[in-house]
Amino acid sequence: MLTRRGFAGFASCAICSLTGFLAVDAGAQTPPAATPGVKRRMLGQTEGPMPGYVTITAEVEIEPGMLVGRHTHPGIESGYVVEGEIELPIEGQPTRMLKTGDGFQVPAGVPHGGARSGGKPVRLVSTYIVETGKPLASPA
Repeated sequence: MLTRRGFAGFASCAICSLTGFLAVDAGAQTPPAATPGVKRRMLGQTEGPMPGYVTITAEVEIEPGMLVGRHTHPGIESGYVVEGEIELPIEGQPTRMLKTGDGFQVPAGVPHGGARSGGKPVRLVSTYIVETGKPLASPA
């Protein structure tokens, strides 16, 4: 079973992750060290939508000028830009400039990253539907 403690540092994924990428295993007993330039807050977690998967919702704040390293997830990421702007390159798709109010989806296993733009932090809320027992994010 996934625990809040096991995912306390899971959002080394800013949309998922920054340079100095950290992957977190679903069964991890100790959270990884905080990633400089990123604040993370887990908002909720539930088993499902079917056996072998967990749904996680998190808020992520990225400081101005931070780069998000290329990474993948073992499931779908759906997100929403609460405040600010961020450039989102998703492999196989044109790079998008997202602003407050924009939503995005990243298919399972597809490499993506990002670049912060503007002089203010960007705040995102992302929901991950990922396989239980696999790292939430892995470098790509």
